[in-house]
Order: sequence, then structure tokens, then C-alpha cells
Amino acid sequence: MDRAAYPFQFVGCVELRQTLDRRALDERELMERLEEVPADSIFYHTHGYFLRHRPFTTAYGNDFATWVTVHVRDQALAERLAVVNPFDFATLDELREELVSTVDDHLTSRSSVPRVEFGDAFFFQQSHIVEVQLGPPVTTLAEFRAALSDVDQSAIYVHMVEARARLGRVAGDFAEWIRTSLGAPELAEQIQRLDTYMTSLERVRARILSLVDAALDAEAR
Repeated sequence: MDRAAYPFQFVGCVELRQTLDRRALDERELMERLEEVPADSIFYHTHGYFLRHRPFTTAYGNDFATWVTVHVRDQALAERLAVVNPFDFATLDELREELVSTVDDHLTSRSSVPRVEFGDAFFFQQSHIVEVQLGPPVTTLAEFRAALSDVDQSAIYVHMVEARARLGRVAGDFAEWIRTSLGAPELAEQIQRLDTYMTSLERVRARILSLVDAALDAEAR
């Protein structure tokens, strides 16, 4: 592959968190707060979960499911919330509706509302992402591969999660650059199809590196 039409700049991030004046002590309150909190809070507790659990994720994949299983001790609802993949929804409001519907449907099957007895309340939060440039720009796929292997994990989050879920760049920054600047649509499509849910940022990095290595090997042959 030739040099890129324009370089790629890796960007990492620092997360500035804000606790909102919203909390839940039982599952009905959780549902009611889900209906009214800002969309950025929905993002923080779902997509943002992967930034705060960089080395690995739990079996639940979002803050709501984790709270329900640890503090409310309602395994049935936790499992239902855990299978809600935030990347399946075009907008945060659609994701919000699915979460609310999941809790509401669960509550209709219960004679009482499960609540915190010996655990902590759920405090809703949101965050602001401060972006930080990491290293010099890259202009070839080999340079991209070398930088990707060492870059801070927050860059994987910025370019694969934040870009797609909050900023509307549906292909993700890596795939878009490889397609439009390097002219490698097949590799771009493979990276775009990667499922980032219920995995760690490090595993996402490893999968991208594997795809890039295969493309470089094919080019060398």
C-alpha cells in the first residue's frame, strides 16, 4: 500500500466525571431515573463502561446490570440487562427505551419491587471526554500497526467506541481512515464489523492488529 492521502493521528482521552442529582434504591426508581436522566448519562453507564474497565469487563457489560446483581441481588434482571448491546442502537434514546422496557417488563412479573437491602444506591453520572493527541501522525499501514500496538488503551476507546456511539462516525475512525486514505476497503470492512461489546479494549486492539498483520502479509506476498 502507498502512503496515505492524509495522515492518521491517534487520540487518547481523559474522562472527567460528574455525579448527577439522581439515584435509585430499587428497580422501579432505576426505571424512572432512566427515563429522565440526560442521554450522556445513558452513554456513560453503557458505552463508557468499557473505558472504566480497561483490562477486562465483568460478565454484565454495563453499570445497570452490575448494580442490579451486586447490590439488589436480582440475577434475573441483571442477565436481561446484560444482553442489551448498546452498539445495536442507532441513538441513545433508542437504547434508553430498550433499557426502560427491559426493567418495566421484569417488574410486571414480580409481586414486589426488588430493592437495595445491604448494598449501595445507584448514583447516575455523566462524563466529559478530554482528548489528547498521542505520538506523531502515521501515514502507512505499517506505521499504523506499530503505533496501534503501543498506544494507550484510551485511544482504542476514542476511535472504536466514542467515535461510533457518541460522535456519529459509524464506521469508526480506524476503518474510515484505512478505507478513504489508504484505499483498503476490505480491511476497513473487517475492522468496522468488529463487535466491541462484552470484551476488553485490549482484546479489541489484538483483533485489529491481527487483521492488519494479515493485510500486511498479503501485501508482502
